[in-house]
Amino acid sequence: MKTIYGRIKLMGASAALIAAPNFAQAASNLESDDFVGISFWLISMALVAATAFFFMETQRVEGKWKTSLTVSGLVTLVAAVHYFYMRDVWIETGSTPLVYRYIDWLITVPLLMVEFYLILRAITKVSGGVFWRLMIGTMVMLAAGYMGEAGYISAWLGFIVGMVGWAYILYEIFLGEAGQVAANEAPESVKSAFSTMRWIVTIGWAIYPIGYFMGYFTGAGPEEASSMLNIIYNLADVVNKIAFGVIIWNVAVTESDKAKA
Repeated sequence: MKTIYGRIKLMGASAALIAAPNFAQAASNLESDDFVGISFWLISMALVAATAFFFMETQRVEGKWKTSLTVSGLVTLVAAVHYFYMRDVWIETGSTPLVYRYIDWLITVPLLMVEFYLILRAITKVSGGVFWRLMIGTMVMLAAGYMGEAGYISAWLGFIVGMVGWAYILYEIFLGEAGQVAANEAPESVKSAFSTMRWIVTIGWAIYPIGYFMGYFTGAGPEEASSMLNIIYNLADVVNKIAFGVIIWNVAVTESDKAKA
């Protein structure tokens, strides 16, 4: 098992090294008044740091929590690599890196939803229906958002259908099977972590539709709308990927320390 997690950490380090040649190029083109570009740079570095932290901490927790913490590291690793590319697109062209952002979300958002399933599975038996319902809601939300932003459907239709997918996820984690299992069978530390994760998906994820709205429905010019959209999306990714992982880390360490005591 240690060998597996060691390989995962090595893969993460290799990904960072592959991306390293782009750092100097991006830095040389980054202007001091380009606040969107600066936000891309800061967040890409924060994601790298979070990845290293989560992978290292897998050695500190009990076996049943290692998968959850590893998934948190994978979320930040995948996001970091995509942010390298998104940052370069913005700095070189000044345009929204729409395709890279949605490719990132198509990988990382389902992984975040898997965390709800994994954290419950670590403390009790959970049906596979929880996993699939969360995946369905996620795919509806992302597919509608992408088609609306890319112009395949109207921006309003994409926004509305995406909100329906998000509402379906919220129902499952608050009132559905996942929420009931957390309320009735989880120890206090897991219950507290699950509750915080739910509120991140409720409040933190609300930042995304705000960004969508600011980017397409305010009547602002293309440059201003693009800047607002990207800054808000970048802020949302910090909260919803790094903070989400920190919550998983906290409950994993808490429960592991209790078991050792």
